[in-house]
Amino acid sequence: MEDEEMEKKVQQYLQRKGFRLTELALQEERNRLSTSAISDVTLARSENDPARYHDGYSRLRTWAYSSLDQYKHELLRILYPVFIHSFMDLVAEGHMQEARSFFHTFREDHEVMHSRDLKKLEGVLSPSHLEEMELARSFRQNKFKIKLCELYNTTPKPSSVKQVRYSYELLLQYLQKTQALVVLGVINEHITFEVSPGQPSLISDDADVVALIGTSKDLAKQINQKEVHWGLLEDSVEERMEKALAESDKIEAEGKDADAEDNKARNPMFNYQNLLTLCIIYCCPSKYQPFFYLRESENKRNAEGGKQGASLKKAKKDKLVGATGKNVRTETSMVSVAPRVKPELTLPTTPVEVEQSILEDLRNRAQLSSVALPSVSFYTFLNTHNGLNCSSISHDGSLVVGGFSDSSVKVWDMSKIGQPARTSISQGENGSSQGERISTSDEGRRSYTLFQGHSGPVYSAAFSPFGDFLLSSSSDSTIRLWSTKLNANLVCYKGHNYPVWDVQFSPVGHYFASASHDRTARIWSMDKIQPLRIMAGHLSDVDCVQWHVNCNYIATGSSDKTVRLWDVQTGECIRMFIGHRSMVLSLAMSPDGRYMASGDEDGAIMIWDLSTGRCVSPLLGHSSCVWTLAFSCEGALLASGSADCTVKLWDVASSTKTLKTEDTKTGSANRLRLLKALPTKSTPVYSLRFSRRNLLFASGALSLSSS
Repeated sequence: MEDEEMEKKVQQYLQRKGFRLTELALQEERNRLSTSAISDVTLARSENDPARYHDGYSRLRTWAYSSLDQYKHELLRILYPVFIHSFMDLVAEGHMQEARSFFHTFREDHEVMHSRDLKKLEGVLSPSHLEEMELARSFRQNKFKIKLCELYNTTPKPSSVKQVRYSYELLLQYLQKTQALVVLGVINEHITFEVSPGQPSLISDDADVVALIGTSKDLAKQINQKEVHWGLLEDSVEERMEKALAESDKIEAEGKDADAEDNKARNPMFNYQNLLTLCIIYCCPSKYQPFFYLRESENKRNAEGGKQGASLKKAKKDKLVGATGKNVRTETSMVSVAPRVKPELTLPTTPVEVEQSILEDLRNRAQLSSVALPSVSFYTFLNTHNGLNCSSISHDGSLVVGGFSDSSVKVWDMSKIGQPARTSISQGENGSSQGERISTSDEGRRSYTLFQGHSGPVYSAAFSPFGDFLLSSSSDSTIRLWSTKLNANLVCYKGHNYPVWDVQFSPVGHYFASASHDRTARIWSMDKIQPLRIMAGHLSDVDCVQWHVNCNYIATGSSDKTVRLWDVQTGECIRMFIGHRSMVLSLAMSPDGRYMASGDEDGAIMIWDLSTGRCVSPLLGHSSCVWTLAFSCEGALLASGSADCTVKLWDVASSTKTLKTEDTKTGSANRLRLLKALPTKSTPVYSLRFSRRNLLFASGALSLSSS
């Protein structure tokens, strides 16, 4: 009341003195204050209204879908992060009913591209779930990076370039006109825009237009500017052996024609090229005896009947002579053009007998190409009862290992197939022996060596390059080193705090890398029980790890949908590869060290150039998880194994040659050509490996549910 009386007295005084302009100014100020108070009350009410999220997103969605086709594909990218954070804001404010209604109303907009994320978020039923769920925390703590392009319109004069509107400017104009405070708040807090010149790309052609990044918007760009020395090691064992082989080939060149028939008889690849060898491995006691089954290709069966088959067989042999004989030098020269780098780690010495074995393998190596596909030897596990978590094959295919849910590790020796079973002993780290004897009633069953020591399911196993050691990792957060010669556990490595998903030996042995649920990867040495380096930076589980061929880098794939390249010496991340839309499950390095392949949960495979950090080619062909990848020895082919029960062979050489001759920086990515799809009856493919002779080994467990 005192303020009102004071205002009246002031107004009467201004009227008596004749200050008309001052009186009008005072009146306008009084009206403005009253209007502002009313709007503040209205705004306070609207801030507590859960319907504002539904209205804000609905209007943004309608505007984006009604935009011109030239901008629509870019503007639609904004909808997903706005949808996610609007839903989580409603949950955080306690409006659970409105949050569920909002989620189910607009879920169909993102079902195709983000179905797995939506299934996880569907389980959010209270604000506490946002704090407990790892995916929700990742969304809250990090920003979405969205790529938008700038368009230019060139007038008839070449020197005159006029900039026209682009998607980012249209979005700003929409937010300014509509005063969409909810959408504006989500964008400011949770989205980072990367505006670049050029034509807008379709979502289907640009996989990394929407990606979850760290708190720094320029993090990936800064990391990818660091230098990477992707070449091969100086004076490596294989390089020395190739030089020695080249010299011996020159000496034997004069008598090559006379010795051609002897070489054919000595080299098994001449007789079994493009044959599928199927080895059945029994894992559990059964009344049926196991068997070794060799299924030959149609070409060999036809060769046994008549002149037409004989001529076909002769032509095929002649073709193979050229592939494995003279042209092997062409194959090695493709790798030899890669630059040589010095090792950052102290490398172990290679025994003489191992060098001789490598020399023999190089002598008998088959050159693969789009017209000369590899032979495949597939090891199938039976009677696993869904207990097989992982499998791996030694470099020469002589040993096969399986890791099981009952914490056991079993190794099969392929040279003992069909021989009577013997007692297999594994020795624990405390020196005590544990044995498993197969009863005499099952005489003839192929034997395996049982390794026991883990206290949880075994998720990964890997042989050393020469097959004398075996690594296994488990949910008990430990890594164990086993001797395949002594059948004993040598070391138990402890350092991770959570389950270890993957472990891999370096190409030279002695060093190995591990990937864990604790979001770190670690570098280890066989002679030390503590890790040498800890690589931290991923936003979620590190699911897979792979060494670079020169041992100076490791690559890690994560559930945060990114792949990172780390420097082994410094432990620093030097590349971040963004493009996958689901967790990355498999990695492979090309033999020359320049390219890397990664496979994800959705069945997509991406080829990356390590020097630039760009995606060379996305591969779309699998319908389920890609669990394993492998490059052929000369790098011409890429093999992929998937949960869809197929092995696929891709032509890498043609695409990389095109990349070297054409600048694809502004164009669309060059897609690799699918050469062959090799389906199994009902066996998901767990692991792939090319031997030094370019024979492709594969393994998997028969799935009764898919048969």
